[in-house]
This record gives sequence, structure tokens and C-alpha cells, in this order.
Amino acid sequence: MRNNASPPAGEVELRPLSARSVVLSLLLGLHPPELPVKELVRSVEPFGIAGSTVRAALSRMVAAGDLRRTDTVHRLSDRLLERQRRQDDAVHPGTRPWDGDWEMVVVTATGRGPAERAELRTELTRLRLAELREGVWLRPANLLRPLPDDVGQVAQRYMARPDSPAAELAADLWPLDAWAGTGRALLAHVPRARRPSDRFTTFAAVVRHLLADPVLPPGLLPSDWPGDRLRAAYADYRRELAEDASARDAGEPVGERAQA
Repeated sequence: MRNNASPPAGEVELRPLSARSVVLSLLLGLHPPELPVKELVRSVEPFGIAGSTVRAALSRMVAAGDLRRTDTVHRLSDRLLERQRRQDDAVHPGTRPWDGDWEMVVVTATGRGPAERAELRTELTRLRLAELREGVWLRPANLLRPLPDDVGQVAQRYMARPDSPAAELAADLWPLDAWAGTGRALLAHVPRARRPSDRFTTFAAVVRHLLADPVLPPGLLPSDWPGDRLRAAYADYRRELAEDASARDAGEPVGERAQA
């Protein structure tokens, strides 16, 4: 069986700030995902990024197809709207009570090139499936999400009940202890991140980590699983951002809180 790769347990991967990453993270957290240029510049100021740098980044992002511009308002492109949907799902995944069934996706198409195979593997992983062996992917059938049309064209989905004990099979398919260790390290890092830039990079790492959460039924998870606590911490952070945005609109001082 194959166990999905994961960073070593307990390690926190914080990526450096850039104008592009801050702008994208701001818009990915908004519904609808759009802001006037003036507000984007004001929102990025706490990170020490100059307005001219933000405007140059916005121009490059429009040219690259990351953003769409209408008059003075910038919004996410259709491609990044899909990324926002995935991020929202990572924070609030739809689940149902688990009855013991496993979802099994079997790749049936042949003759695909390396790039197509790699793209399919990425898509199946994004769907929180894990590879049992080449071309056979599994997970407990507890998620409320359809199989995308592009996957359905090259694979068949079945329901199954493996003979192996469910908890043992889950531990073989996912690096659960490593994921939990990194999640607990992120939770420990949150209260130490006080500057806007530090909180930005911390919660960006939280979102990336939640994207890799297999979202298994509780009975298949190790003890002290940090998934719900990570989601609650990020939800609290989003409320902070909304309060900061309201304070800016009202001309009030904004606290030392980050944006991500």
C-alpha cells in the first residue's frame, strides 16, 4: 500500500511574503472575491509592501489571468474561483455519517501521457482519495462531494467494504501521525505569531495543511486529532480580518492583526 507523502511531523513550513501572495490570500478569503485597488493597497500596507509594489503586482496578475479588472475593482479569475472553492471546502468540508462503506475509484482509461497521469493523480488526491495500488484509489464514503466529470471520463467509482480493519487500512493509506504532528505544531505557533506578516504566513500554512486533511470518520483517526482545532483557529482569524476591514472602512485604528 502507498502512504501519501507528508512533511516530517512537527515541522511548520512558513513561506515568504510577496505582494502577489498577500493579494491572492486576501481575495480568496472574501465572498465575493473582489476589492477596489484603493482597498487592496490599504489592506496590504500592514505587511510593509509599498502601494507601488502592490499596483505593479496587480497589473502582472491581470496579465497572467489570475485577476479580472472591471473599472477600479479587481476580482479573482474563474480559474482561481475554483481554488477558492477548494480552500472553502478545506475549512468547512461537507461530511455525512459513515456507515462503513468505502469509496473506490478505479482508473480505466489507458494510453494517457505522463502529464495527464500526473494531473489525474493530483485531482484524485485533491478529492481526498489515497492510492491503494496503481490505478486504485480509496477512502471512507463519508464526504459529500460529487466525482467531477473529467474524472468520471477516465475512471469508475464503486462502493466497497474491505476485509482489512478500517483503522489499519486508513493508517496505511495516509500519514496520519505526521499530519497530526504538523497540525499541533501549527496550533502551537499561532499564539506566537503576533506581527501581521507572521500571522499571515502562519495561517497561510494552516490552510495549506487543511487541504491535505483526509477528513476521515472520527473512529479512524488517532487520538488528539487537531483538524477541528485548526479549522476553528482559522475561522477566528477570518473574523479578525472582517473586524479589521470594518475598522478601516470606519476610519478607526486597526489592531496588530494579520491578513491571509
